[in-house]
Amino acid sequence: MSDPDFWNNRESAQRDVEQVSQLKNKIQPFMALESRAADLEILQELAMGEPEENRMQALKEVHVEHDAILKDLEKFELQQFLSGEFDQTPAFITIHAGAGGTESCDWADMLLRMYSRWMERNGMKFDTIDIQSGDEAGVKSVTLRVTGDYPYGYLQTERGVHRLVRISPFDSNKRRHTSFASVDVVPEIEDAPIEINEADLKLDTFRAGGKGGQNVNKVETAVRITHMPTGIVVACQAERSQGRNRELAVKMLKAKLYQMEADRKSAELDRQYGEKGEIAWGSQIRSYVFQPYQMVKDLRTGVQTSDIQGVMDGEIDAFIEGKLRGLTYKKGATDEDDDL
Repeated sequence: MSDPDFWNNRESAQRDVEQVSQLKNKIQPFMALESRAADLEILQELAMGEPEENRMQALKEVHVEHDAILKDLEKFELQQFLSGEFDQTPAFITIHAGAGGTESCDWADMLLRMYSRWMERNGMKFDTIDIQSGDEAGVKSVTLRVTGDYPYGYLQTERGVHRLVRISPFDSNKRRHTSFASVDVVPEIEDAPIEINEADLKLDTFRAGGKGGQNVNKVETAVRITHMPTGIVVACQAERSQGRNRELAVKMLKAKLYQMEADRKSAELDRQYGEKGEIAWGSQIRSYVFQPYQMVKDLRTGVQTSDIQGVMDGEIDAFIEGKLRGLTYKKGATDEDDDL
């Protein structure tokens, strides 16, 4: 980069600058942890040299710094698992209510709140791209665009079917109901290597719903695109103009098609090496049991908790970390879940 001719080719130079930035983001935190670990050894030696009446307090300070270093080290280590091509890119997360009417729509709305709280806790920002409200309560489907630190890297671990068991607030007989909702996550790819034949697209326009500018509910600015060969449907009503909504909808469609192809290749590799493939749309990944006991369990990793209120308030880092670290559920390692 110090070469006088470095910026002669701006496109190549920009790629190099981005690469340097990514490397610095990995190396500098590691070097800072090394420095803090070395300082901790010195701090411990100084504490041991303190007079006896001051030694305990000094050692407490050493323990506090030790725990802080461990916490930051675990966070740094976890980020090393986020080395995928699109892990740092913005993400589109879509929640679809399953069969079951109002009960499933309410469950989809609960998941929307859970992820919204998680994003806020982690300093991420999100915009609602499309939302379809339920007939009586909740949402039939909702799509968010998420930005921040590694949004796709973290959220891709949530792809799959989420199952809820509870006493339904919509059932006058107070019976236990099981509801399902699917979560799909795709990266926002600026130039996805996907060719789309315009003849394969069915375009529908409609009036945007909810709060917004003067065009809302007056002009058909919202766009819904159906990809006829695959049946994939994407919709966007976030922008004020139909053209911008169509542009964003096409970007989402390309991302979904790209993800579908990646899933197909992954499943093929799994079959080739004798492993069970995991295609997100057909797999149940987590059960949330509110009654007869309280338990949230990830069926892929075995990570579980009885703090259902914390989970529904966005405390899902343990599940995300478990998936990123590749933990494997071992039969018999946990109890009261065979009925899940």
